[in-house]
Amino acid sequence: MATVPERQPLAATRQRVRDELRERILAGRLKPGDRLVERELAEGLGVSRVPVREAIRSLEAEGFVVVQSPRRVVVRQLARVDVEELFDVREALESLAAGLAAARAGKPELRRLERLLSDAARATARGDAARIPVLNSRFHDEIVAIAGNGLLTSLLQPLEGRLRWLTSQNEHWTDLLDEHHRLMDAIASGDEARAREYAAEHVRVNRAVTLRDLFGDDPDAAGERPAG
Repeated sequence: MATVPERQPLAATRQRVRDELRERILAGRLKPGDRLVERELAEGLGVSRVPVREAIRSLEAEGFVVVQSPRRVVVRQLARVDVEELFDVREALESLAAGLAAARAGKPELRRLERLLSDAARATARGDAARIPVLNSRFHDEIVAIAGNGLLTSLLQPLEGRLRWLTSQNEHWTDLLDEHHRLMDAIASGDEARAREYAAEHVRVNRAVTLRDLFGDDPDAAGERPAG
């Protein structure tokens, strides 16, 4: 099959390919241990191998793939320690974001959070497994946006995909929705300490659920188990 030349600038094509491959990993269509073959991906996406190769480099930097050799790239298989470290960072950064958001949120910002929670409630009611993780991630992204701290945003940006992956592992959707409502109430109260405390508690609860669902009750044996 002949490769279709890209009609977009290389940077835009590379971003499109990277976003598509990341989405496949997040959605579980590419699973831990699956091999990424440049030629096959290029043909399937209708691009040359150059943007595929560069997209793979970006995904490696984000922690989604591992380059085992020049000819072998696979989706990363997260061990328990990887997940625990991500939750450690998430707890620190998201509790900071919630505190800042509580100090800065006005009526327009709170309305945006309310709309996201309403959308999430509808998706939860119909059991929309594809939509719920996206809305949950947007809720947390909106809190970071309200916090208005550029350095915090830049620290979270490289972790965004992996943090979204973490949130997608928790399928206790009704519980998550309830927790997000309580987190919003804490932010709406304007009490920074309360918002930080509840955000940290929310992450700790999510951490325990995710680790149990991914690795069971045996932390010593869980590192070799596929995360997904």
